[in-house]
Amino acid sequence: MKKILMVCLGNICRSPMAEGILKHKLKERNINWYVDSAGTAGYHIGEKPDRRAIEILKKHQIDISNLKGRQLSLSDFKTFDSIYVMDQSNYANTLSLANNEEETKKVEMIMNLVSPNQFISVPDPYFGGHECFEKVFKMLNQVCDAIINKHLSL
Repeated sequence: MKKILMVCLGNICRSPMAEGILKHKLKERNINWYVDSAGTAGYHIGEKPDRRAIEILKKHQIDISNLKGRQLSLSDFKTFDSIYVMDQSNYANTLSLANNEEETKKVEMIMNLVSPNQFISVPDPYFGGHECFEKVFKMLNQVCDAIINKHLSL
């Protein structure tokens, strides 16, 4: 079973959205993988995703209201096959926890799957409005298809 971790800063916007979208797509395709999300910072441990993230995904028939924020941990490098990060800061912070080359290789900028080696960030919609959350949804929806295709071909 593949194990995928999505990572952003606080684990209340981008990474739970990515987790929810990927889980939804996997369920539609009857694929059984373990998907989770975490934040590099501990600001929102135990909190639900941002209400705007919940609303945008609900509009697309995806429920993330039961998710709870958590912080990235050293054990995540042992648990997960792939760790997808949302931006350069998350990438640097995540890599700083890796203990060896094997763990470092698990970490990837998520948008590199659709725009290889361009290191495009998924913008943090936290300080934006609904249109920012919709833009992030579209980006993550596209890249989650690429994640499935990549891992099915491995």
